[in-house]
Amino acid sequence: MKEIVKNFKYVDYLWDDEKAASFGDNQVDLFLYRSNILGADLRITNYGGGNTSCKTIEKDPLTNEEVEVMWVKGSGGDIGTLTRSGIAGLYTGRLRDLKNVYQGLHDEDRMVGLFNHCIYDLNSKAPSIDTPLHGLLPFAHIDHLHPDALIAVAAAKDSEKVTKEIWGDTMGWVPWQRPGFDLGLQLEKCLNDNPGIRGIVLGSHGLFTWGDTSYECYMNSLEVIEMASEYIERKVKEKGSVFGGQKIESLPKEERYEKAAQIMPLLRGLCSSENRMIGHFSDTDVVMEYINSNDLERLAPMGTSCPDHFLRTKIQPLVLDLDKNEDLTNSEAVLKKLEPAFEAYRQEYIDYYNTCKKDNSPAIRDANPVIIIYPGVGMFSFAKNKQTTRVASEFYINAINVMRGAEAITEYTSLPRQEAFDIEYWLLEEAKLQRMPKEKPLSRKVALVTGAGGGIGKAIADKLAEEGANVVLTDINEEALVEANATYARDVATYAVCDVTNTDSIASAYKKACVEFGGVDIVVHSAGLAISKPLVDTTDKDWNILQNILVKGQFDLAKQFVGIVRKQGLGGDYIAIASKNGLVAGPNNVAYGTAKAAQQHMVRLMAAELAKDKVRVNTVNPDGVIVGSKIWEGAWAEGRAKANGITVEELPEFYAKRNLLNKIITPDDIAKGVFSLVAILDKSTGNIINVDGGMANAFVR
Repeated sequence: MKEIVKNFKYVDYLWDDEKAASFGDNQVDLFLYRSNILGADLRITNYGGGNTSCKTIEKDPLTNEEVEVMWVKGSGGDIGTLTRSGIAGLYTGRLRDLKNVYQGLHDEDRMVGLFNHCIYDLNSKAPSIDTPLHGLLPFAHIDHLHPDALIAVAAAKDSEKVTKEIWGDTMGWVPWQRPGFDLGLQLEKCLNDNPGIRGIVLGSHGLFTWGDTSYECYMNSLEVIEMASEYIERKVKEKGSVFGGQKIESLPKEERYEKAAQIMPLLRGLCSSENRMIGHFSDTDVVMEYINSNDLERLAPMGTSCPDHFLRTKIQPLVLDLDKNEDLTNSEAVLKKLEPAFEAYRQEYIDYYNTCKKDNSPAIRDANPVIIIYPGVGMFSFAKNKQTTRVASEFYINAINVMRGAEAITEYTSLPRQEAFDIEYWLLEEAKLQRMPKEKPLSRKVALVTGAGGGIGKAIADKLAEEGANVVLTDINEEALVEANATYARDVATYAVCDVTNTDSIASAYKKACVEFGGVDIVVHSAGLAISKPLVDTTDKDWNILQNILVKGQFDLAKQFVGIVRKQGLGGDYIAIASKNGLVAGPNNVAYGTAKAAQQHMVRLMAAELAKDKVRVNTVNPDGVIVGSKIWEGAWAEGRAKANGITVEELPEFYAKRNLLNKIITPDDIAKGVFSLVAILDKSTGNIINVDGGMANAFVR
């Protein structure tokens, strides 16, 4: 292949010669490396989209003969994060022999089961439906990608003609067909009819490119995508505008953020009519250009074209008929305007299902929208978890880019509704959904934890995240928050600097939670400090800081939380981390003990009032949490040691010996108490759980 220029304008050239050289001649490792760098550029393919492969010569363990083996991304994988465990290794010859038993389009589902008879590597991931598309082509390295620019060409009116205009006779073209064995046969025929081509455009679908080496395949893919991108941008300039020009102006970015924070709990509640959902917000320039355009009203109902798009975004979005300057502070009034739109969307989806379904179609799925558009403000997505909803947003942005390109070229075309339905409700797709792991207990929940920069608060956040929740870490120490947040995987947590003595600071943290995840379900007030002094030595400053952080902070957190809960209509949990000292009278503890007692009684009062909102309010009482607790750093430990006539070093053993179980209590133990209240004891409110190893004088009854 001729030498190709490495300076690309529309895609990222990420090949590192030194990195590639470290793999030597291991073609599988080079194929995985190529896959990962292709998947790193969302303009090339999105999470879970596309697939890649390579073919090698291996020794057959049964005959000792050399055979060709194809290594290809397995079902449900992602090329950007693909590893050896995510690929399938198949005998290429056996896969091609399946042509002898293929009976036609009605036989596609059976063929997928037969792929297992072609397995070479017994540690293979389940082969995907696209396996024959790679196996029936002869090339050593193959990329099947969904670049925005290529799908724009594939989804444009007169796509075949446009393909020839861009690449001449160097690219093949096949019309839309659902992925499967027959599409592999169509690719094989296209290559046989057009020997020497460098790739194939799949109508309304994507791109196939190839090369003799992993590097040549990579460069071929990039150059083909670059050529399409350049062609589209030239057409955009010729046309002068996209999407029919701007219809409305965006609100300033700060105002869009405020609007998103206000409306997302309402949208989340409406989207959660069947299953609780997690939200995502996007207001990038690409999004705003589209949602503010004159053509939005025409294009949005058409739906997406690429199967990978609408499988994650549903066939079309819901466009809100709300003015960008709508007063969103009156939630009831806004809800009255939103509800009919959601009802109409659900009914339209039900009609789509009933019109297109077949005798063996899976049951109808959640009829709520995944993508919601608010012109002038931004785009929202709602799905079962943060990764899924973020990826849905990214896929719809891909769809926007496709529509932009196709409209610039000729005219955007979408898949017919029946074709879309046949993919969305494909029995193989349903089987894939049924194989998904069972959701964790707190999946679909959002928890805000104060004092989460370390100690008990961080342990609580860790436990809630481990059990499936998204967590919003808050603390007054940003450095500690950054460090704590870095311990979580992507799409699990975010953080907000929050002073719980400041109402506006609390409001800002809740806004962050709403914009990042759609709302809040669980609040844990763990922020605090301890001051141990005799009554006469306790200053007004000591008293006020304890009351402000522990008591007023709890009050403000709960008050603002209830506002969000009522918007969502999903209920919630509020947990106060109090102390044994709120129940037990002891020396040198009047300010701290009084504040903790106030927290405990406030919980009882709120439990009585908020039950009608399905909000459960409970207390966890730690005691003697010395190891790993921030409270025991410094003066408090010294004060408690002095009060008990021991040294600071003797405190852990002292506290363990004084409880009935003689156990050392850790932050993780407190976290388990919180988890039990929010995930297991779902009929418990107004209660106190003592996590103290058993202190008889602290027994509630």
